[in-house]
Amino acid sequence: MKAAKTAAIWLWGFCALMSISPFALAADQPKDPVASVHSTERHLANIRQLTFGRQNAEAYFSFNGTKLILQSTNNWMKDSLVSAGKPAESGLGCYQMYVMDVESGAVRLVSTGKGATTCGYFFPGDSRVLYSSTHAAGPDCPPKPKRDGAYRWALDDYDVYSAKLDGQDIRRLTASPGYDAEATISPDGKTIVWTSVKDGDLELYTMNLDGSNVRRLTDDVGYDGGAFFSPDSKRIVYRAAHPTDPSEVAKYKELLAQRLVEPGQLELFVMNADGSNKKQVTTTGASNFSPYFHPDGTRIIFSSNIETRGEGGRPSFHLYLVRDNGTELERLTMEGHFNSFPMFSPDGKRLVWVSDRNAKEPGEFNVFLADWVP
Repeated sequence: MKAAKTAAIWLWGFCALMSISPFALAADQPKDPVASVHSTERHLANIRQLTFGRQNAEAYFSFNGTKLILQSTNNWMKDSLVSAGKPAESGLGCYQMYVMDVESGAVRLVSTGKGATTCGYFFPGDSRVLYSSTHAAGPDCPPKPKRDGAYRWALDDYDVYSAKLDGQDIRRLTASPGYDAEATISPDGKTIVWTSVKDGDLELYTMNLDGSNVRRLTDDVGYDGGAFFSPDSKRIVYRAAHPTDPSEVAKYKELLAQRLVEPGQLELFVMNADGSNKKQVTTTGASNFSPYFHPDGTRIIFSSNIETRGEGGRPSFHLYLVRDNGTELERLTMEGHFNSFPMFSPDGKRLVWVSDRNAKEPGEFNVFLADWVP
């Protein structure tokens, strides 16, 4: 159990999860009932496991739906395409970024192999990818912060980069000191949204694909991140933790000055793509994260520990579907103790996500693909 806990906390310090250990989160919160729970994973058919072993996370589709970009601690070869499931025997100390062909399983390294990477995404046309990396700050994996009570996540010196699918022609899109990560691109292929500490707090920004025309979208004290656009590119869904009690605000700012963050809860929000008309979707008091719009543009799929808060033993994180007004909550996954990072394929027919189901070792997470059953 200790090994599983440690590995999951390590995984938690990256993009779509960002800030909270799945084991640390569930300890102090009351349990709420869920509106609709099914005994089977009725929306998922023909489930297929795409990676095997270690930590594999945040797999996102290319615009044409034939490839995935994912982060992994598996050490696949650096200089050529290789078959999936055949990485080197020794793993990596932190994530690197890979592109996988969905049908063949062929994998290629697209990051530099130095530092840590997170938050990959495809550019329109699928000839370039987006990711965040610490390699400019140093070639080694960033040190993990010491734990002092609640789990703390380090805001390492990430910047956003783009590169060709062979890892060449690397272009740096951000250059401000501190954390710049969690970048995704609108379905219309025009806009990048990402989280940055560039103005002194963890806020959401947008920019053009070349890094120009930077615009700030959020201004509440606290963390805003994990943003994705709606299918029509007109709205954004994201997760946030906004402390309101003066003592909580002071603690948040003190940790932020140390390049640390320790939010205890995350709620989901939606807003227009220009930052206007912000609305809170969830009010569960749980850890709600990795939101993504359903193809219909009115529902949101996300991961949460809503049903295991406050229970003894090991909490579980599962996928849920909810209306963008917070109604009609439905649980989607039943297997495993950790299901997250969901994304629908561009045609809406498949779902990719990360799960610890079928894990052979404690702390193992893999990428899964399924046909979506309406």
